[in-house]
Amino acid sequence: MKNYQLQKVTSKKEIKEFIMFAFQLYQDDPYWVAPLIKEQTDFFNPEKNPYYKHSEVQLFLVKDGQRTVGRISAHTNRQHNAFHQDKVGFFGFLECINNQEVMHILIEGAADWLREHGCTSIRGPFNFSTNEECGMLIEGFNSSPYVMMTHHMSYYNELMINEGFLKAKDLYAWLLQSDVMPEFLKKIGEAIIAKEPSFSVRSLDKKNLKQEIETVFTIYQKAWEKNWGFVPMIRDEFDHLVKSLLPIVIPELVFIAEVEGKPAGFSVALPDYNQILKRMNGRILPTGIFKALYYKNKIHCLRVITMGVISEYQNRGIDSLFYYHTWKTGLQKGYNTGEFSWVLEDNMKMNKIAKHLGAHVHKTYRIYEKGI
Repeated sequence: MKNYQLQKVTSKKEIKEFIMFAFQLYQDDPYWVAPLIKEQTDFFNPEKNPYYKHSEVQLFLVKDGQRTVGRISAHTNRQHNAFHQDKVGFFGFLECINNQEVMHILIEGAADWLREHGCTSIRGPFNFSTNEECGMLIEGFNSSPYVMMTHHMSYYNELMINEGFLKAKDLYAWLLQSDVMPEFLKKIGEAIIAKEPSFSVRSLDKKNLKQEIETVFTIYQKAWEKNWGFVPMIRDEFDHLVKSLLPIVIPELVFIAEVEGKPAGFSVALPDYNQILKRMNGRILPTGIFKALYYKNKIHCLRVITMGVISEYQNRGIDSLFYYHTWKTGLQKGYNTGEFSWVLEDNMKMNKIAKHLGAHVHKTYRIYEKGI
């Protein structure tokens, strides 16, 4: 009989164990993409991750003797609960062997900790919020995830159901492959440009980066606030996220919409750098940087990670212009495959548009919740 033990992560050594457990678990999975170990280490460092400025985090391991068999994070999100006026606690970074007892120990450990911090329910996975990686993969295990998306073991869903979790929300990843822009999208885009001289959609100006970031932050605060699960970022978090994305951003594929000179919306498409990370096995050195440089120009896939329009400017065709410009510029730069992710299952408008563009759902992610 196994003697599984729950253990709080309190040292740098244990943080490394927490990170490296995923490398052990997925070592034979051809579709898993290893995160950069250095980035993960910094992520769990309160001095380097602004999330810790407003919320509490506790990492847990489950051990079988000296062997790690599971991990989970439990974390509050003061920003979320203040905005939504609730008492939800969150979990993330969940990984475990195919064993119900191990899963139970992980969930109960996280739930107990959250209960002690005043939470009445547990929801996840979130790493640590909707502004980062979130959702448990439940369909689409036969391909690698796109950049900033997750990959999981196929047995997790059953283990979660057995722990009494219910679906809170499903998230869709739509995949589109085409070397030609649909004629209807081309006509719509050109018609809007011709009819709406007050509209302008332009690419990110890196020469005026400070002002551009201010514009994007202004739009972000207004355009996403009604979305399910929206969590307002403090300014330090936003700047931290921008700083982490800038090295992989292609300015021509970041679009800012303005109406009569006022910020109205923005859209971001990133090259799928997971195609590079997959070859680096979590390490930048000694050869990782050379692999990154070599494969950088071989990426042919994009992920549209965010697209939003301030409510007063919605239903006026700005979203169509984002699709038009992203498709047009993407093709010019050699990208012929794109993932729109993630999209809420009940976001009927975006799901309808994705289907109309010829995309199909190739991965489904689930957010779970239960009372504690």
